[in-house]
Amino acid sequence: MAARLAREEGSSALASPRSPGQVPSVSELSKDLPSFTTTATARVTRNGGAGMEKALSNQEDLGGDRGMTDDIFDESYCEKEGPKPARRYVWRNIILMSLLHLGALYGLWLIPAAKPATLVWGSLCFLLSALGITAGAHRIWSHRSYKASLPLRIFLAIANSMAFQNDIYEWARDHRVHHKFSETDADPHNATRGFFFSHVGWLLVRKHPDVIEKGRKLDLSDLKADKVVMFQRRFYKLSVVVMCFLFPTLVPWCFWGESLRNSFFLPAILRYVLVLNATWLVNSAAHMFGNRPYDRNINPRENRLVTFGALGEGFHNYHHTFPYDYSTSEFGWHYNFTTAFIDLMCLLGLASDRKKVSKETILARKTRTGDGSHNG
Repeated sequence: MAARLAREEGSSALASPRSPGQVPSVSELSKDLPSFTTTATARVTRNGGAGMEKALSNQEDLGGDRGMTDDIFDESYCEKEGPKPARRYVWRNIILMSLLHLGALYGLWLIPAAKPATLVWGSLCFLLSALGITAGAHRIWSHRSYKASLPLRIFLAIANSMAFQNDIYEWARDHRVHHKFSETDADPHNATRGFFFSHVGWLLVRKHPDVIEKGRKLDLSDLKADKVVMFQRRFYKLSVVVMCFLFPTLVPWCFWGESLRNSFFLPAILRYVLVLNATWLVNSAAHMFGNRPYDRNINPRENRLVTFGALGEGFHNYHHTFPYDYSTSEFGWHYNFTTAFIDLMCLLGLASDRKKVSKETILARKTRTGDGSHNG
């Protein structure tokens, strides 16, 4: 239906060796520095006017020895001077997004007429597709915060196709760019451009040239080496048609005699739009509303509403401070269905090597750069 809804011309990324402006790996940093510390510069808040401050960050702050820094903010990036590029609307996306949301409103009106089993099925499809983003594209493939077995990766790739938010490769690439250049012209959904832009507007216009340029310079070799990721990318359009629209529609229609209308507009369209907006709120609301107990110098916030709707992704100040933590939070299962799911997968032997920040490091970071709200 909308197989390339969020894709834009020229956005494909190619892996390349590290460029001069790219942050070196932790192992490179540690060659000439003591093993327990590295000196890092805290970034300026783009809309708060906070001053630059030198912060002493240990290697655990940078992600330990995981060998990945493409999701750590790049202090060397400078926005180009002069006028911004002209805004170019993507009318195909504008029309399709409008139709999808109108269909979702119609789905809300149909809820009273639906069978209870259909509503339960729609809720299950919501959880499955959301996990394809949170536990899959986000925590495994964007940040490599834990390891998943082949069966689990296949399951999460299928769930990711049900979510229909671009294939895993493209989603992880854009998310790494978002972290590395957060709240700058190179951020795909730069929140300093306003709530609407960071929520959905970024999908309705052409990407800023810096987003495309920086995306091409990321090291995406880990994604290219994952056969599950590349298989899904190769057959993404077909998988979306089947998993996002046909499968959610056919189950209630075939198994308990739900009307085709209700089967399509509730478990398929309404569910899809709800997952989209839950994900988008992480980019918009969680970058604007809430407290910042871990780092007051960055925009991302702790937002309980987003945490609930996005299965644990609303602890966003924590996540941008410690992007490699598999839980995206210091509170374990608290309002964090995705963390509980990953822990269950570890218990079943399907996942392993969960990366977690020590309590001592968290407390030290709160004391050094937090806004003080953790004392409340």
